[in-house]
Amino acid sequence: MEQTDLLKHTDKINEQLARYGVKFGIYKDNVFKEQLFPFDSIPRVIGHEEFDLLEKGLKQRVMALNMFLKDIYSRKQIVKDKVIPEDFIFASSGYMAECEGVMPVKGIYSHVSGIDLVKGKDGIWYILEDNLRVPSGASYPMIARELCRRSSPETFRDNRLEDNRNYAGLLRWTMDYVNTGGHTVILTPGRYNAAYFEHSYLAEKTGAHLVTGSDLKAENDKLYYISADGSMEQVGAVYRRISDEYLDPMNFNPESLIGIPHIYDVFRKGNVALINAPGNGIADDKGIYYFVPKMIKYYLGEEAVLNNAPTYLPFYREDMDYVLNNLDSLVIKDVAEAGGYGVIFGNSMDKGQKEDFTRLLKKEPRRFIAQEVIDFQDLDIMDNGKIVPRKADLRAFVLMADEPVVWKSGLTRFSRNPDSFIVNSSQGGGFKDTWVLYQ
Repeated sequence: MEQTDLLKHTDKINEQLARYGVKFGIYKDNVFKEQLFPFDSIPRVIGHEEFDLLEKGLKQRVMALNMFLKDIYSRKQIVKDKVIPEDFIFASSGYMAECEGVMPVKGIYSHVSGIDLVKGKDGIWYILEDNLRVPSGASYPMIARELCRRSSPETFRDNRLEDNRNYAGLLRWTMDYVNTGGHTVILTPGRYNAAYFEHSYLAEKTGAHLVTGSDLKAENDKLYYISADGSMEQVGAVYRRISDEYLDPMNFNPESLIGIPHIYDVFRKGNVALINAPGNGIADDKGIYYFVPKMIKYYLGEEAVLNNAPTYLPFYREDMDYVLNNLDSLVIKDVAEAGGYGVIFGNSMDKGQKEDFTRLLKKEPRRFIAQEVIDFQDLDIMDNGKIVPRKADLRAFVLMADEPVVWKSGLTRFSRNPDSFIVNSSQGGGFKDTWVLYQ
C-alpha cells in the first residue's frame, strides 16, 4: 500500500485534530485533565477476505450477546440449563435487578457494540473484550480519515479501500429504527466527560440534538426535549452516553445529578428507546466473556467463528490450580474494571505481591479471570521521525437494527510504550486509521 505522501502530513493532521478539540479527558481524584489523543498516519490495513471473516464472527457474537441479555432478564434459560453458573449472573456488578422483565423497544439491547480484538503473530484474531454499555471511539477514525483525505487526496485515489464516512448514516439508521416517535437525542454528561468530543461530533454528523439531563423531562409516561423557548417536544430515542447507574436518580443512583428523573419509567413502558439499553453491563463482565462461545453454541447452534483469548476462571477448582501454578505466564484481570485498569501481568509481581494476590484470589475467585498472554502483532508507528513497532488492538463497531452491520473501519489503538501491551487511550496510547480493502 502506498502511503508515503500521507506520512508527510502527520504533524499537520495532529495539529488539526488538536484544533478541532480531539482530546481524551480523564476525571480522576476530583481533577479533570485533558490530553491529546495522538494520531499515527500509518494505517492498519485489513484485506477484503480477512475482514469478511471478522465481519461474520462479529455479527455472530453480537447476535448471541443480544439473545443472552434478552434471556437473562426474562426466563434465564441459559442458567436453568446450566450453561452458565448462577453465581456468574447475580454476583456480577453489571447485573441490574431493576431490568428484570423490562423489554427494550424491538427487543434490541445492544444497538452499538464495541468489540476489542488483537491479531496474534500466528495470524489468528482473538476477541479480548466485549463493550455493550457505552462503547466509545468511532468518532476518532471518522475525523482522522476526513483530515487525511484533505491532506493527501492522492492516497485515497490510488488505494482501494472502503469509505468509512458512512458511520453517521449507520448510526442514524440504528437510532431511527427503534425511535418510538419524536426527536432523537444524544445524551451527554457534559463538557467534562472523557468522550465529550465524540458526543458533540456524532450529534453534528447524525443531525441529532446534543443534550444534557437538564434539557430532558419525563412527564405523563413520555420523554420531552425542552427547547430554547421553553416549549416541550417529544423524544423517541436517546443515544445515552451516561452510565446506567447515573441515568435516572429515581430508579438507580439517587445521588446522580446528570440523569433524568423517571426516564427509566418511560423506557419501561416502551415509550422511548434507550441506546444502549440499561443492564448491558452483565454482558461486559469479563467473567461472562468466558462463556460467550458457549452462548453462540447455545442460542445459535453454531461454533464461534472468532476465538476468545485462552481464558481461565479461578471460580473452577481446576482453573484455580492452573492459575496458581502458572502465574508468571498469565495476565490477571479484575472482571469489573475497564480502560486498562485492573490488569496485572503475573511476571511483574515480586514474591510478596504474589503471596498477597494468591490470598486475594482464593478469597474472591469470582472477581478475576486469567488469560494467556497473546503475543499479538506489532504495527509500525512513527516515533520522532523513526518507524518503530508497537503493540496495537482493534475496536470493531457493530450496529444492530433489523440486523447486525459491521462498520468497515474501526479504531486501532496502539501503545506508545515499547514495553507495554496496554493500548487504552486512558493509559496514554495513540490511535491510527483502519483501512479495509475492497476487491
